[in-house]
Amino acid sequence: MQAHWLYLGVAIVAEVIATSALKATEGFSRLGPSVLVVVGYCTAFYFLSLTLRTLPLGVAYALWSGVGIALVTAFGWLYYRQALDAPTLCGLALIAAGIVLIQLRGGH
Repeated sequence: MQAHWLYLGVAIVAEVIATSALKATEGFSRLGPSVLVVVGYCTAFYFLSLTLRTLPLGVAYALWSGVGIALVTAFGWLYYRQALDAPTLCGLALIAAGIVLIQLRGGH
């Protein structure tokens, strides 16, 4: 496995953790979740920057944000019991299709 894919995976996971913790900060009034958000985003951007040594910016950002959106949506559905309606599911399917197209193109 090439290192840029590992870096991108770490960046995505860190961003998903940070974004998912945002709701729990209650406007950054709770210390624990607030620290998790700051550390998560710092980690995400650091590893995204390592990814950009190899992958083009547009490809890396499309994968980072697209996978992140899908995972944060899944977390909200599972943890916060947020409803997923038909337009949301269609949008997620389009994001997934875009990620597949990027990968079929070779990721570059």
